[in-house]
Amino acid sequence: MREGEPSRTAWGAAVQRALHQDEPPLIFRDPLAWRILGDDVDTTLWEGSRLRVFIAVRHRFAEDSLADAVRRGVRQVVVLGAGLDTFAYRNPHDHVRVWEVDHPDTQAWKRSRVAAAGLDAPPSLAYVPVDFERASFLDGLVAAGFSASAPAFFVWLGVVPYLTRDAVAATLRAIASVPDGEVVLDYTNPLASVPARERAEQDLLRARVADLGEPLLEGWSTPDLHDLLRSLGFTSIEDLGRPEIRSRYLGKPPGPPAGGGHVLCARV
Repeated sequence: MREGEPSRTAWGAAVQRALHQDEPPLIFRDPLAWRILGDDVDTTLWEGSRLRVFIAVRHRFAEDSLADAVRRGVRQVVVLGAGLDTFAYRNPHDHVRVWEVDHPDTQAWKRSRVAAAGLDAPPSLAYVPVDFERASFLDGLVAAGFSASAPAFFVWLGVVPYLTRDAVAATLRAIASVPDGEVVLDYTNPLASVPARERAEQDLLRARVADLGEPLLEGWSTPDLHDLLRSLGFTSIEDLGRPEIRSRYLGKPPGPPAGGGHVLCARV
């Protein structure tokens, strides 16, 4: 991110979620996706169906996993790097509190967009402005009423690909310190694992976000990330790569396990 500016990739992800609403059959429904963007949205920079489908899948998987956690009794939900995510404003779960954690610049921008859209922040929502590079998000959560001694579900989408390995490990370590801590996150495999026919598309995406001041880093091999999760105390890992996404959400044959985007749910 550029100093003093909100995340531009958060805007791009929100545009992709909105565009998906106009392309049935829907994988993920977000009735507020267009509303929070406002009028006269330029979508040309963010066109690309492959990325759009993945963004829809990761949110569908996250909210399905969250619903399972609520059925088990979880009542705390944390959205890390919330961007323009709208879950807190359409939360269907009674007695579930939501904390949105984001960089102060991005969160202030998000709140202005919420107000411009005529949306009211529900009493179940708390905003937690945190600069992840300089402060503990867990301390910020506790100061905002979060209980670090009660189970919690963390949604962490569209963030890991931009972080160093140390930053990813530190965040997962904090989540693992929460009893029955559970997280849904997405990540990318290293570029070398992407099929050659898709490399140009990946190169274009990387150049685009780098120009916005938010470069993508190298990525994680699936075994390396799973090893990190297990070393931190996560005992249950469900990881969806391309084959699982194709069969579960797209109604297509799994196909080869080519590198690319993954979304996973890990629970302590």
